[in-house]
Amino acid sequence: MEADVIAIIGPQCPVVAHIISHVANELQVPLLSFAATDPTLSSLQFPFFVRTTQSDLYQMTAVAEVVDHYGWKEVIAIFIDDDGGRNGVSALSDKLAERRCKLSFRVGIQPDSIGNREAIMDILVKVALMESRIIVLHVNSNIGFKVFSVAKYLGMMGNGYAWIATDWLSSFLDSASLPPETMDTIQGILTLRQHTPDSDQKRAFFSKWNKISGGSLGLNSYGLYAYDSVWLLAHALDAFFNQGGVISFSNDSRIRSMAGSTLNLQAMSIFDDGMFLLKNILQSNFVGLTGLLKFNSDRSLILPAYDIINVLGTGFRRIGYWSNYSGLSTISPETLYTRPPNRSSASQNLYSVIWPGETLSKPRGWVFPNNGKQLRIGVPNRVGYREFVSRVQGTDTFKGFCIDVFTAAVNLLPYAVPYKFISYGDGLKNPNYMELVNKITTGDFDAVVGDISIVTNRTKIVDFTQPYVSSGLVVLVPFKKQNTGAWAFLRPFSPLMWTVTGSFFLVVGVVVWILEHRINDDFRGPPTHQVITILWFSFSTLFFAHRENTMSTLGRLVLIIWLFVVLIVNSSYTASLTSILTVQQLSTPIKGIESLIKSDDPVGYQVGSFAEHYLSEELNISRSRLVALGSPEEYASALKRGPGKGGVAAVVDERPYIELFLSSHCAFRIVGQEFTKNGWGFVSIYFLSYLSLSFRLG
Repeated sequence: MEADVIAIIGPQCPVVAHIISHVANELQVPLLSFAATDPTLSSLQFPFFVRTTQSDLYQMTAVAEVVDHYGWKEVIAIFIDDDGGRNGVSALSDKLAERRCKLSFRVGIQPDSIGNREAIMDILVKVALMESRIIVLHVNSNIGFKVFSVAKYLGMMGNGYAWIATDWLSSFLDSASLPPETMDTIQGILTLRQHTPDSDQKRAFFSKWNKISGGSLGLNSYGLYAYDSVWLLAHALDAFFNQGGVISFSNDSRIRSMAGSTLNLQAMSIFDDGMFLLKNILQSNFVGLTGLLKFNSDRSLILPAYDIINVLGTGFRRIGYWSNYSGLSTISPETLYTRPPNRSSASQNLYSVIWPGETLSKPRGWVFPNNGKQLRIGVPNRVGYREFVSRVQGTDTFKGFCIDVFTAAVNLLPYAVPYKFISYGDGLKNPNYMELVNKITTGDFDAVVGDISIVTNRTKIVDFTQPYVSSGLVVLVPFKKQNTGAWAFLRPFSPLMWTVTGSFFLVVGVVVWILEHRINDDFRGPPTHQVITILWFSFSTLFFAHRENTMSTLGRLVLIIWLFVVLIVNSSYTASLTSILTVQQLSTPIKGIESLIKSDDPVGYQVGSFAEHYLSEELNISRSRLVALGSPEEYASALKRGPGKGGVAAVVDERPYIELFLSSHCAFRIVGQEFTKNGWGFVSIYFLSYLSLSFRLG
């Protein structure tokens, strides 16, 4: 760079690109790279670096979405151990985590390991001992084909495996033909290729290129981006000169060669209008061979997209596309750009794939490891309701309904499952189940078995099996049998009701007497006789036993209405009295969750249960009202004391616990409706979808 330089195109290697970017920054010379895909080459650190191809950040996003599309949860990454490889796999790990997937193992291959077959074999042997069978290969072509050759030798290109190669493989396939023995080692592999839309301009260029090369050398997407990079710089220089830009240089006294150095650093000059040229480059907007060349605010090319390719036979087949606009699709990105973006699961589609082993059956994605590792299954060490799950005293074994369901389901699987139960909790109180579930995401457990409720905040971080128990929150309150002594017949009506009813009897008797005594001999006679007649007539209607006839029309109308009222009062009294004499009554005013929310009484919940979070966060019940209870005995004691004596008005817990509690405590009952709908399931990040299948098969 002793000669004056106004722009640099290249380099292809990300390691060199990092070094040259520092030089470009000092000399204020725009650096256009059509092949350095390292996502850490950012404009913040290197303001004069311009990536004229797609970043590996988008490629790894596409890989992660393919993994998620096929339902795989764990991935192994093999990468070339340089800046580009390490940073690309780091981006892949982040994108997998966003989709609740996991990079379970990553291993780097030294760039100088091209001829070291033994080193590659050692790496692949380690990979073969892992659980995951989904392998992402992010290397260069020299190492990549050597990896596939060794994998074929080790039997890792057969049924059960899925290989995803980054765009190094598609670039090589587009550029040159492979011998049959090499093609045989890559059958069924998925690879990505930077998407370049079909156009007349592109077809004409390929025609000219084939004439020049004689058809012996193909052209991949990086070649197209290289061609467009030259035109991009040409357009920017044209705009630069049209806007009055001048090419001039100045020396920087800070750039000096060290004594004895052969580097002639002082000969390098700073491009005075480098920032002006950079501005014109970033404002470019034209259609090239690769499509629209335009930069966004992050200095990345807009509308990144990839072809997803399945290698088969002597060539390959495109099974779909990925775009940052709409994700996976069998429709070309150019068509999707004319529609509103759609990221729904129903719109994420790919054509069928022929996988390694020449099968159309999607690989399961995992196996039980051959390295002797057992599944670490966390089990809650409960204090209360031990009938569901409990640790056998003095041993590391567990028993209970949940354990029985799990072992029965595992026995239905068509393969052996090595596992061991690990106790979680101090045995003095029920453990916090949310913390137990989080132990899976931190890698402490591979799965959790027990009475684990399937609730929304848990499903966001882990996977559940199909529910094996239907559950939901209910309200438990005490009740008592009221005294049924000699005066029990007075209880159906309140004193006020008795008074009003008796008054109406008298009023009706007087009204009928007024209407009848002038024309009806039954209502005539001495005053004493008439008073007795009024009383007898009104109260005898209670039993429809009145003997006096009514002769006036108004009298008969009043009597008909009154008899209907008497029928209703009589029926209501009979029903209420029957209920009092036969049904035990609630001793609290709590009738369900609505009345519980409106009251200010304390509410009990089970220690470690999600009920505390639900009551406080979803139903807005103050935490000061919530009382933690750890066992059925504490439930009974707190309910019997009641809110007035330091107890609780009600307990909110899941139905299975409450039904077990009621089987031995008859002084309590459930009120209201079940106000949540969930269930119990087993928890993991992978494997349990097959346990769910065994539930259905069983």
